Amino acid sequence: MSWGTELWDQFENLDKHTQWGIDFLERYAKFVKERLDIEQNYAKQLRNLVKKYCPKRSKDEEPRFTSCLSFYSILNELNDYAGQREVVAEDMAHKVYGELMRYSQDLKAERKHHLQEGRKAQQYLDHCWKQMDNSKRKFERECKEAEKSQVTYERLDNDINATKSEVEKAKAQFYLRTHMADESKNEYAAQLQNFNAEQWKHFNNSIPHIFKNLQDMDQRRTIKLGETYRSFAEAERRVIPIISKCLEGMVSAAKAVDERRDSSIVVESFKSGFDPPGDFPFEDFSQNLSRTGSDGTISNTPKGDRDGAPAPRSDQKHQMSRTKNKLWLFGKKPKSPSSSPPPPPSSSSRPRPTSHLFPPPRFNSDLVSHYLSEIKTTAPRIPQNLRVLKRGAPSLEDFSHLPPEQRRKRLQQRIDELNKELQKEMDQRDALNKMKDVYEKNPQMGDPSSLQPKISETICNMEKLRSEIHKNETWLSEVEGKQSSRGDRRHSADNHHHTPQGRESPEGSYTDDTSQEHHTPQHRSSPPKPGHPNLDPHEFDDEFDDDDPLPVIGHCKALYSFDGQNEGTLVMAENEVLYIIEEDKGDGWTRARKQSGEEGYVPTSYVEITMEKHGKGS
Repeated sequence: MSWGTELWDQFENLDKHTQWGIDFLERYAKFVKERLDIEQNYAKQLRNLVKKYCPKRSKDEEPRFTSCLSFYSILNELNDYAGQREVVAEDMAHKVYGELMRYSQDLKAERKHHLQEGRKAQQYLDHCWKQMDNSKRKFERECKEAEKSQVTYERLDNDINATKSEVEKAKAQFYLRTHMADESKNEYAAQLQNFNAEQWKHFNNSIPHIFKNLQDMDQRRTIKLGETYRSFAEAERRVIPIISKCLEGMVSAAKAVDERRDSSIVVESFKSGFDPPGDFPFEDFSQNLSRTGSDGTISNTPKGDRDGAPAPRSDQKHQMSRTKNKLWLFGKKPKSPSSSPPPPPSSSSRPRPTSHLFPPPRFNSDLVSHYLSEIKTTAPRIPQNLRVLKRGAPSLEDFSHLPPEQRRKRLQQRIDELNKELQKEMDQRDALNKMKDVYEKNPQMGDPSSLQPKISETICNMEKLRSEIHKNETWLSEVEGKQSSRGDRRHSADNHHHTPQGRESPEGSYTDDTSQEHHTPQHRSSPPKPGHPNLDPHEFDDEFDDDDPLPVIGHCKALYSFDGQNEGTLVMAENEVLYIIEEDKGDGWTRARKQSGEEGYVPTSYVEITMEKHGKGS
């Protein structure tokens, strides 16, 4: 159906309908605008959510657990999903909303033009009708005037009293009015014919053409709405494959969660490399009981020992040297009965105490009862060396403050980083050498000698890195050697069904020699005399054969110089600063470590000690 033929007289209604169509299009455009705003806000909130739960962190702090990695993979997929929502909003903005707004402006301009043409045609037809109406009125008026003049002429012509001149004048007036009526009649007929022609043209050509244009415009508007409806849906459909991949990635991340892998990572992260603590040694408290008169071993005890002569380490320490640095189940290791402090250090080094036939007791019955009750009622405590590490023990260059396994990993990590830096320096050196060759072949491009300082600096850096790598590899081989030897000893002990008698001390060092635990002393040396110490060549060997260095628990400053001539002692100069790795056990000697790594005992009265807050006894 055509609006021009069917709606030839509905100009005003068509005007209203086309205006409603444009308003409806703009309303839909407003809907699309609000829809894409929702998409943009949704994408923005998703990105903020991802950013909130995936904060920036250093490489060392990145989690390695499969559950964490899967969660961060889900966050990445969600971030990609948010990007697809932004794509949807962008497509709606450009292909739907923007297109609708541009088309709305075009429709308004086109509608205005067609309506103006219709109004002009209507105005022209009205003008023709007015002309025809005016000519009709004139013709009617002229006819009436002609009739009046005819009546006047006939009256005068019949009047015998009228003069000839009056009759002639009335006759002339009658002929004039009749002529004017004829002209008005002709004009009216012409105007009527013209109006009829214009009216036919108006309702059969002009108005149908204008209404047909309005109909085409309205149909195009309807088609455009259908296209934008399709574009609105296509904006969603185009991102469905990528969104599906995002969802599949989330499912794959969920399947990648491996509880066994996470458990193994926990082991790798926190494994110390220490052996589990062994059994407590049996302490025979009956050895100090009085003997019969026939048993003269007690009476033969040197007087110097019974009188409590100053001795920094008793023979008990030699016998229990392998157990001194074990991991104690109850935290701090019980100290032996206190002895009197040593005399001011003389030129002689650490004195050797008198050997006892039986070692003095280290536990009384109350302590044993207390420890047994603790075994039943309390959970095992964290080893002291791990507590020190957790509190933040001083970090050493060789990571000697860490457990063996963690130390090995840190050293390996540092070696890998140094190798990467070395490779960068080598690549830079090669690039500089190539550039130097180019400059030598083409001097106009640059001066080759200007690159020599940079090449020399790069070579120097390479040498430094190689030195660092060698140093760290030495430490790594030392750690791996200790771990392999410890594994061999553990394997040997398992094969022979030997239970380790040693313990790890709260300071964290480790020894596992059990040859001294239950051996009955047969020969004892005589008590030493002041200034002439009787040294046991194995005493300090047992003290320093630990597999791993002790953690630093404080530092000290030497008040006096000490020559450290005897084995196991440490030479120190006045005002020298040392690390404390073992406190004075009451014998007047403190175990210390130099900054070079050398360890030994120094007189406690010779140093000013400052303990760390996180160290032992804090």
